[in-house]
Amino acid sequence: MNRKILSAALLAFFVVAGVGCGQKPAAAPVPQETAQDQNNPSDVNAAPEPENTDSSDVAQEENSPNGDATEPKQTEKPEQKPDQKQDNANRKQTIEVFYTDPQEMELKKSDKEIRFDKEEEKYKEAFKALQESGNSELIPLWGKIELKSLEFKDGAMTLNIHMPDEARLGAGGEQFALDALSKTMFQFKEVQTIELLVDGEQVESLMGHVDLDHPMKRN
Repeated sequence: MNRKILSAALLAFFVVAGVGCGQKPAAAPVPQETAQDQNNPSDVNAAPEPENTDSSDVAQEENSPNGDATEPKQTEKPEQKPDQKQDNANRKQTIEVFYTDPQEMELKKSDKEIRFDKEEEKYKEAFKALQESGNSELIPLWGKIELKSLEFKDGAMTLNIHMPDEARLGAGGEQFALDALSKTMFQFKEVQTIELLVDGEQVESLMGHVDLDHPMKRN
């Protein structure tokens, strides 16, 4: 009886042991990313490719207002005021101008201030000063003579005048007129000769009394 019980106990023990050995523990689930990495080992070892950087993009970024580099600012020149331009253009000079006395006995010298914008206008202003003295004791000898044109080039001055009949003087007055013109114009050192034309033509005498040189030259 005891043997049957012992045999049954041993048989039950082996059955239980066999069942326990036959059941294997379930493996833990493998993550999908790990499985993909195992299937593609080359992807795991591959180094990440650097991002392509275009040099032009870098240059644009450096020159952009938001970048570190700043664009150079253009310096604006101060605008010249109209008053300054006028002061630079409006030049003045004190010159000697020659007239005669009321009796036409001698030449009289007077200092006059002339104003001009351009260098060539200086000589025209000097001729205008010969036409008006502003003093009753100084009689202008060219007051009634019209200046049609005045040119100056390379030391040579050319005056083209129109002389009405009432502008004609006697022999003494004619010589004073030529002397007044030459003394006034030759004070400018750059003037070497004076060509005096009447209505565009050379004449032997300005008023019919004194020979007129063509051109008159500096002494």
